[in-house]
Amino acid sequence: MQAQDPAQIVHMLAELRVEHRDLDVAIEHMGAALGRDELQLTRMKKRKLLLKDTIARLESKLIPDLDA
Repeated sequence: MQAQDPAQIVHMLAELRVEHRDLDVAIEHMGAALGRDELQLTRMKKRKLLLKDTIARLESKLIPDLDA
């Protein structure tokens, strides 16, 4: 994931945000279910955090560097 083109970064951000939102819904449903799989739930939460970090990193690439 070494995209330097702003258009590619924006596209990847959109995809990652959708996946993050989908995981949020899935985690909510799984968390409310009886007999839930705790290991799977933990993996989904870790994936969601990884996506959040990746999204933040990509968003920072879109901010132009300013010489102070």
